[in-house]
Amino acid sequence: MQTKLIRIDSEHIDIVKMREAATLIREGELVAFPTETVYGLGADALRPEASAKIYEAKGRPSDNPLIVHICRFEELERIAKIVPEQARKLAEAFWPGPLTMVVWKNEKVPYTTTGGMDTVAVRMPNHPVALSLIAESGCLIAAPSANTSGKPSPTEAGHVADDMDGRIPMILDGGAVGIGIESTIVDLTEEKPMILRPGYITKQMLEEVLGEEVIIDPGILATDTTDPSQAGQKPKAPGMRYKHYAPKADLVLVEGDTDKVVVEINNLVEDAQIDGKRVGVIATDETMNRYKADVVFSIGARDDEDAIAQHLYKILREFDEQDVDAIYSESFKTPRIGQAIMNRLLKAAGYQVLYV
Repeated sequence: MQTKLIRIDSEHIDIVKMREAATLIREGELVAFPTETVYGLGADALRPEASAKIYEAKGRPSDNPLIVHICRFEELERIAKIVPEQARKLAEAFWPGPLTMVVWKNEKVPYTTTGGMDTVAVRMPNHPVALSLIAESGCLIAAPSANTSGKPSPTEAGHVADDMDGRIPMILDGGAVGIGIESTIVDLTEEKPMILRPGYITKQMLEEVLGEEVIIDPGILATDTTDPSQAGQKPKAPGMRYKHYAPKADLVLVEGDTDKVVVEINNLVEDAQIDGKRVGVIATDETMNRYKADVVFSIGARDDEDAIAQHLYKILREFDEQDVDAIYSESFKTPRIGQAIMNRLLKAAGYQVLYV
């Protein structure tokens, strides 16, 4: 299969190009497209055979649900068995935006799309190309990240091409994304709203809108602090149980006081180099000149957590291009979206953490 890469100006969308992509969606084919979080791999969410193509192209486990992308709130009402009042409040506050809501599905949504579950995850992306594709196609679009399953999510069209060239008919290139980590997922089918995946929309933000407590899936908290194979509780969201975001090289996080972390990482780098390994380090603007590794990338200034989130997956992919054998990274427990950033880094590292 030949993959067509089409450049789309997000500010001046070429409707002819968009209609070509929308036709593919209507025909049950796959189109990769930008959202404000990461690039998505889209297909008609209500056609089982179309959703099945997503799993095949990604090599994705079939029990890992797909998020359904919509462009109008009425489309949530079309596929939900019940639309809770909480969903209306959250949509008014955060849609379009990086928030996914889980509700009970109705019979219109095939189990292929929901990974065999009776719930469906839905969001309205805040990106003109994504919204235009949904509207022009007339379809609800199921779309996980447009990468090979397990690899870092794509934040540029080139990343999608690296993984999907020859597997899908079209990639819409809308430039680099804005946020860089996937949406927050909140489950509205529980007694209390529950965060199943941390993201840009935080627990505090959700609670302010809903006026009630929002809890975090205990399975996430367990896996974010220890080896998930030894944790007493698995995450509720199937997708959070799988290894994600991983570069080819072995990644280890080092936590602690900054000066001690720099010393420890340099010691680890030296030991690895003695063993003949090519070594990379993920640093910040403040520390990158203090490391002696073969490749050092800054993820941004430590107090700019938006930049850290935006650069994370790109840097992990750049290490693949540099052909390193081992990567050591500082940790980034920033005040607002630090949990989301560390959640992704921990999963990329396979929960390998050294404390100094």
